[in-house]
Amino acid sequence: MRSFLTPALREVIGLFLRLGATAFGGPAAHISIMHDEVVTRRQWLTDQEFLDLLGATNLIPGPNSTEMAIHLGFRRAGWPGLIAGGVCFVAPAVLIVLGLAWAYVQLGALPQAGWLLYGIKPVVIAIILQALWSLRSKAIQDPSTGLAAAAVFGLYLLRVNEVALLFGGGLVVMLVRNLDRLRGRMAAVMLLPLGGAGALAEAAVPFSLKLLFFTFLKIGSIMYGSGYVLLAFLRTDLVVNYGWLTDQQLMDAIAIGQVTPGPLFTTATFIGYLLGGVPAALLATLGIFLPAFVLVAISNPYIPRLRRSPWFSGLLDGVNAAALGLMAAVTLEIARSALVDPLTIIIALTSLVLLLRLRVNSTWLIAGGAAVGILRALLT
Repeated sequence: MRSFLTPALREVIGLFLRLGATAFGGPAAHISIMHDEVVTRRQWLTDQEFLDLLGATNLIPGPNSTEMAIHLGFRRAGWPGLIAGGVCFVAPAVLIVLGLAWAYVQLGALPQAGWLLYGIKPVVIAIILQALWSLRSKAIQDPSTGLAAAAVFGLYLLRVNEVALLFGGGLVVMLVRNLDRLRGRMAAVMLLPLGGAGALAEAAVPFSLKLLFFTFLKIGSIMYGSGYVLLAFLRTDLVVNYGWLTDQQLMDAIAIGQVTPGPLFTTATFIGYLLGGVPAALLATLGIFLPAFVLVAISNPYIPRLRRSPWFSGLLDGVNAAALGLMAAVTLEIARSALVDPLTIIIALTSLVLLLRLRVNSTWLIAGGAAVGILRALLT
């Protein structure tokens, strides 16, 4: 047992259990916190290696922050680390969501969490801004990547699909950098859109654990993009096709995923519990997260090799730049709902100074933000 639990594996387990229990704010915030922990503090890998892993997660479907945890666990502790990184990041959130799902069933409504998020959201803004500042020099390498990041930033705010922006940014940079290789050749690029499978049901479908598992396995295997995309997938299957949930229950499930730490995909845990108790919750969770482990296991060993290809290197650099532009745009949108009064602005600015100047651990800042939210709720 001692030989299996190597120091590196213990590091992976300890780090991702803590992040799974404390990392609020969605994928952009999670990835920013991971960058602070594994690049700045622990120096497990360089900025460029971190960006390459981030680019790789954007090229495959599934929950980006969970896939980053799996990638980082593999880089630090091999195959045991691959499993431990993902499981330890997901497990605390699953347990928290199970508890909230039980309370929801007992009370018939969501517990109020606005007071908690009031203080945490401004800290999340600061964490993402610090990561953007740290990654900018590696992601923006030349005019083509700079233009790609700027274009993605603007187009996302105009509601252009984020998956199209990521792949579009990668393809443009790849083609610009390889123009010489294209001269004299006939090239054709065909983009095949991903589509959901299955016919629309005309009536409610009887609930079954098997169908529940394969529904979430399908979603985890093909879903790109943000939580709003997840909402669309879940509504099509669970509300419209099967009639298992109401729109209100689905919105409550999405809200639970947003106000709890860890990955938003733990929405599946909540939905599973509503439909079939703990067994259904565990099956739904397994179904939606399993593809991430498989896809990372397949892709991770090839990333350094593919980086040496001028074509894939250009694609990856373009995706990295596009991802940076997306993170910046998402930060702007989050800031509109997070910085709502002078106190939240002060929290964000103070957190940013503490991160950049004193390198205070982001977990402590999140705890401090939560404490401010609690104190404000008690005093008002």
